[in-house]
Amino acid sequence: MTKSEFRYAHHPEDVKKYTTEDLRREFLMNDLFNEDQINVVYSMYDRMIVGGVMPVKSALKLEPTDDLKAENFLDRRELGIINVGAAGKVTVDGEVFELGNKEALYIGKGAKDVVFENGNEGQTLFYFNSAPAHHSYPTKKITKNEAEIVELGETKYANRRTINKLIVNSVLETCQLQMGMTELHEGSVWNTMPSHTHTRRMEAYFYFDLEEGQAVSHFLGQPNETRHIFMKNNEAVLSPEWSIHSGVGTSNYTFIWGMAGENMDYGDMDAVKTNELK
Repeated sequence: MTKSEFRYAHHPEDVKKYTTEDLRREFLMNDLFNEDQINVVYSMYDRMIVGGVMPVKSALKLEPTDDLKAENFLDRRELGIINVGAAGKVTVDGEVFELGNKEALYIGKGAKDVVFENGNEGQTLFYFNSAPAHHSYPTKKITKNEAEIVELGETKYANRRTINKLIVNSVLETCQLQMGMTELHEGSVWNTMPSHTHTRRMEAYFYFDLEEGQAVSHFLGQPNETRHIFMKNNEAVLSPEWSIHSGVGTSNYTFIWGMAGENMDYGDMDAVKTNELK
């Protein structure tokens, strides 16, 4: 079963007037995982799709939604998957890919049958992003050993973190989709601080590995008009091209970042000094 939702894009002048309830309704995705269901959110921000898959009793096939108007989900799209649960498997046109926790799979444009299955070691949870594609690149599994890994931050600033670049153009070829995973070290709680924007691409964050009872305060908005929402484990949030995207947790956590747009240079950021945020 597939459940789909549609989200519009927003002008920053309008977002200034949003209440907390408005912000959560428009940007937060807090219902991605339901038993034996695929949940997808189609966003008008670079036409990014954010999704979650929770196979329990049966395998789940990725079906096209009405928003796609396509025979197959990936007729005009590419797909990036990261397993945020126990080991499971994804079958792509008959080829089986075993995915352990925090392992990724890139699937190129034109794949017809994508099937998700639970493993035997606990509950599998697949998180995915999908963006429009103009070319078909090979399907490829990426482990943390194959990722480009960057260490950033300092303990004294509470932002020491390990960035795992999994589905990026320095690791494999994609059309526009870029995905990775950032792990906050124990005692560090700030992500993407100092913050930045990049008007050439949107971004989506997915927070997980957050202890029960803890939360992340996610910051969004223009640098001179910041807002925040509180988020729980296994929740995602959309970030417009004009918005910062930073967070601080009540404990350490891991988050997945996914981007789509016209520039795939990871370092393409318009930096904002921390003491100039408003």
